[in-house]
Amino acid sequence: MASRTTHPVLDTRALNRATLARQLLLTRAEMSALDAVGYLLGLQAQNVKPPYFQLHARLAGFRPTELAGLMESREAVRIVTMRSTIHTHTAYDALTLRPLVQPARDREVAYFRTGLVGVDLDALAARSREFVEAEPRTMGEIRAELLTHWPDADPQSLAVAARCLLPLVQVTPRGVWGRSGQVRLTTVESWLGKPAAPAQPVDEAVRRYLAAFGPASVKDMQLWAGQTRLKPAFERLRPELAVFQDENGVELFDLPDAPRPDPGTPAPPRFLPEFDNLLLSHADRSRVVTPEAKGRTWTGNQAHRTLLVDGFLAGLWTMDGSAVTVELFRKASATEKKAVTAEAELLVAALGEGAGGAAASVRFGSIHG
Repeated sequence: MASRTTHPVLDTRALNRATLARQLLLTRAEMSALDAVGYLLGLQAQNVKPPYFQLHARLAGFRPTELAGLMESREAVRIVTMRSTIHTHTAYDALTLRPLVQPARDREVAYFRTGLVGVDLDALAARSREFVEAEPRTMGEIRAELLTHWPDADPQSLAVAARCLLPLVQVTPRGVWGRSGQVRLTTVESWLGKPAAPAQPVDEAVRRYLAAFGPASVKDMQLWAGQTRLKPAFERLRPELAVFQDENGVELFDLPDAPRPDPGTPAPPRFLPEFDNLLLSHADRSRVVTPEAKGRTWTGNQAHRTLLVDGFLAGLWTMDGSAVTVELFRKASATEKKAVTAEAELLVAALGEGAGGAAASVRFGSIHG
């Protein structure tokens, strides 16, 4: 009887250090914000500030004006892509990743079919495109316009269909650091002044995902993308990939020359926002989330900002001007607290608001207290 094929085993700590290295969280990278947004395949951007916190944690010398400038020059945009969530993408990825995940958005429309009885979806997409390309519109305005054409349809279902069928971007000043603005939408083609692009080849997307999130399983990438049926792409690429397995025997793929640091490599504390793809892009999140920390990043429907200590999720944090409150999930050593305090001071210096240049004040305790 043939023996079961086995591959080199990567334990949790090895996976942790490899993933942190890919995510630029072991050492801050000397990289431009634009290059980082592209390399990371976009930044989760459900709220305005998270992309700025993500880049601060990963890039040396990052200042919010750099990403804000990319938003204003339209080199980066906010658009719904992976997992039906808003991401900040480079212009190239906004044009090519959205078509790649469009089948998932089409399935999302199907969930609302009972509210779209009698609605011609092609006509809805065409009318929505014409409406938002005339000038950027709010979702309420889009909904009201569509109701004039399909008055018997469910208003929310009409809005969801428009959002899914069209590649809608949130126009500036939304997403620009230090500015406020209502969410107004137009098509990515109209905003960028470029025609629709073909979907990024799935094999290219697999390689890019592994570069930024590997080593990873097929299910990991499928969860990240909100897509299914990606196994054929991995099988096509298998001859050129390194193959490992985790401690449970799950097959993991990787780029052969990608960094996989020694598991003993020190990992400095990092302050991450309430939405960070590090915590959202693997089916098995144990490489970053310990059993003790599982489920602690949310209270009801509120997501919390998160803290890494020794590479693993170890606490939550809030910032008010120059005051940072840190809530740890476990007892930390004096050395760890000193490192967390130093990292908080860097955070305040780069992204503190309304502090008037005041020195950081760091308190360890409950973020609710």
